[in-house]
Amino acid sequence: MKIALAQINVIIGDFERNFEKIASYVKKAEAENADLIVFPELTVTGYPPRDFLEFKDFVRRAHETVERLKPLSHQTGILIGLPTVNPRIEGKDLYNSAVLLYGGKEVFRQHKTLLPTYDIFDEARYFEEATSWQTVDFKGMRLAVTICEDLWNLGNENPLYTVNPMDKLARLDPDLIVNLSASPFDYLHARERIRVLRANVKAYGLPIVYVNYAGAQTDLVFDGGSLVMDPQGYIRLEMPFFTEELAFFDTRDFAQPAGDAERSKEKIPLIHDALVTGIRDYFGKIGFRSAILGLSGGIDSAVTAVLAAEALGAEKVTALLMPSPYSSEHSVTDALALTENLGMPHHTLRIDEPFREVLAQLKPYFGNRPFDVTEENIQPRLRMIYLMAFSNKFGHVLLNTSNKSELAVGYGTLYGDLAGGLSVLGDVYKTDVFRLARYINRHKEIIPRSIIRKPPSAELRPGQKDTDSLPPYDQLDPILYHYIEERMGPDEIIGRGYDEVLVRRVLKMVNRNEFKRYQLAPVIRVSPKAFGMGRRMPIVAKYLD
Repeated sequence: MKIALAQINVIIGDFERNFEKIASYVKKAEAENADLIVFPELTVTGYPPRDFLEFKDFVRRAHETVERLKPLSHQTGILIGLPTVNPRIEGKDLYNSAVLLYGGKEVFRQHKTLLPTYDIFDEARYFEEATSWQTVDFKGMRLAVTICEDLWNLGNENPLYTVNPMDKLARLDPDLIVNLSASPFDYLHARERIRVLRANVKAYGLPIVYVNYAGAQTDLVFDGGSLVMDPQGYIRLEMPFFTEELAFFDTRDFAQPAGDAERSKEKIPLIHDALVTGIRDYFGKIGFRSAILGLSGGIDSAVTAVLAAEALGAEKVTALLMPSPYSSEHSVTDALALTENLGMPHHTLRIDEPFREVLAQLKPYFGNRPFDVTEENIQPRLRMIYLMAFSNKFGHVLLNTSNKSELAVGYGTLYGDLAGGLSVLGDVYKTDVFRLARYINRHKEIIPRSIIRKPPSAELRPGQKDTDSLPPYDQLDPILYHYIEERMGPDEIIGRGYDEVLVRRVLKMVNRNEFKRYQLAPVIRVSPKAFGMGRRMPIVAKYLD
């Protein structure tokens, strides 16, 4: 059987455009004499549709789209995902389903069994789980059709679930496992996904065709990486990451000698490509055309500028340089050098005079109280006035440049440098921002080396450095990782050899600044535990306080 793997990038709820793209893929598969084309989970609606699923009209339009696809299935079968209606009164109103269209009609339907409700997932909110399982005989092969998470309870090892759908399907003697997936990216998941797929192959002695999305939906990035794995666990085909593409595989090739085609999965290159994808699709799918950011001469804004230029084109990214009385001369020259390297439009608007004027206006009220964080925070808020003025006047979307380390401990100014329409580095720890900068410079110097070498500083008072308020990032970031990604408590982290006073200080900072994170722009997710939908913490709480 010749199978087409449609690693597609759709827009949630854009049924007309999605239909046109799906139909074009079907026609390409038909032109190559494919027997079957496989699309990802919930392709018709886009993933995740979230509360759009509560609108009957939304579900109706998904079904109408499938009706329009049926006439295209006379030569090539179409295996595609959509929400379907649960006819029973009991349970949720919908199933997360895969349907096979062939000969102008639907010939098979299988619902998803394992409905993830953790991290960024909330499928049990909308869908009823499958309670029956069947294979489908199609063009000489018996297919076991599964949907994403359905392969993630091998041996009933996942305590979230009480059933393993592949155990049910394996009893029906299938020839091939087909998995329709919507698997969001994080820098660990690509390797873990292959481990799980290979474990299924070895457990059941069956090859797998796995098809995943490529592209981004708001904060979630989908890396693609669709693949074909033979019964021995060798990867016969692995599609590119973050790239929409159609690929073909003939199951007769399983008889040929094995050669593993697995692609590299290095962390920093994957994060780089994921962030570029996230920016590009956020702008492209909403219809935004240009971006603006404050360029300080520091590493965070420099890396953000490079990523935005790669995603949108440097000519569509405007940088504002807004030095204050405490900005060093090298910060200004470094920022200018970066704009020249990128060919990026830029403007310099000093905030010295507005800052002095604001201080003068406040003097009668503040009296002789000493200079403190109040005056420091006025500066980023003044910068935000300029940035938002440009945003409003020219239609630019403001990019937030704060990194995950800063967001975790609240090292940022509300309505100042924490503002923005999209947080680019909000899921990247500071130590990894430096690694990204070095990766960006791997072929030539784009980010001036002096930006990478200088000690990080907000430059809001004379001689300020980040280490005046925070532990060094090489000490801070591992503690944050244990607490945020690994959900370790203080005693567990201290047991790893970290200083007790430091650990308790850092964790208190994280918890006390939850109110700031509630006001953030969407954060492009690249880690296993990002701020946003995947980490839901109460603002009012006393844990570790």
